[in-house]
This record gives sequence, structure tokens and C-alpha cells, in this order.
Amino acid sequence: MKHRIIFAVLMSFTLSLFMSAWITYVNIGVTSEFVSFWMHAWVLAWPAAGLISFIAGPFLHGLAQKIANKL
Repeated sequence: MKHRIIFAVLMSFTLSLFMSAWITYVNIGVTSEFVSFWMHAWVLAWPAAGLISFIAGPFLHGLAQKIANKL
């Protein structure tokens, strides 16, 4: 369980940080307020990503294993 929680925190942190940066860039480009908008988006995205990662992670890990075994 400890590994699952740590993995969910690290994965959600990384993905939400980069995805929020990308979406902010696509939506507004590089402006003087980019970092402010990005950080606002990231603060909202990280908890959601963490919860999704914690809940869906084990299922997706199993699904990936099944797909890999068939290839």
C-alpha cells in the first residue's frame, strides 16, 4: 500500500505539472502571466490526478500486463 500511495503521488505530480504547462501554453501562449496561470491550473489538477492515479492505477497496471502478454 505504501508503494501504491508514493507511486500515485509521484506520477500525479509529474503528469499534472507537465500537462498543465502544455495546456496553459496552448491556450494562452507565453505571456507575462504564463507562470501564474500555469501554477493555478496545476494546483487544481494535481489533487484530481492523484485521486485518479490511486484509483485507476492498479486496474491500468493489470490491463497493461495483459496487453503486453498478448504481444
